[in-house]
Amino acid sequence: MYTKLFKNLIDYSVALISLIILFPIFITITILLAIVNNGKPFFYQSRPGKGERIFRIIKFKTMNDKKDQFGNLLPNHERITKVGSFIRKSSLDEIPQLINILKGDMSLIGPRPLLPKYLSLYNENQKRRHNVKPGITGLAQVNGRNTITWTQKFEFDVYYVDNASLILDLKIIFKTFLKVIKRSDINVSEKVTMEAFNGKN
Repeated sequence: MYTKLFKNLIDYSVALISLIILFPIFITITILLAIVNNGKPFFYQSRPGKGERIFRIIKFKTMNDKKDQFGNLLPNHERITKVGSFIRKSSLDEIPQLINILKGDMSLIGPRPLLPKYLSLYNENQKRRHNVKPGITGLAQVNGRNTITWTQKFEFDVYYVDNASLILDLKIIFKTFLKVIKRSDINVSEKVTMEAFNGKN
């Protein structure tokens, strides 16, 4: 009952109220990133959602598009801007995903939406992460984030699918708040983002 009815209502209500409250911050960050990223404050990327349906995720653009002499994008750690680094470390880059929630693509809580290229690499149990809407935060994010292995991430994702409830969601929201305040469990290596999933790790 919770996941089929009340969760969607809570998601929409909280996302709408949050966007209204955070609107001044949203506009400020948009202007700053538009300046440092040559008029491109947002990052769009295709991601699989519930039922593996592809949608476009919206985030603040924390990296520029600088390329090497051969036309290839520079490594992530060379493209992230100072403003982008602060926004990422404070998790402010996730704010635009509230729009994805209003559109029905995402939920506040759920497995993080990954790349479409990973779909063919999941085993049957891992595929079950797509039985629910992806979330801005989730069980894996509050239990290690980028410091745990892909196998562990998927175990948390599937556990959430099987045990989603209002109580669990409230616990995840509380732990997410603490993680953001403490800025803990963030991979601070020069790669900036986690190693790609290859079907094994």
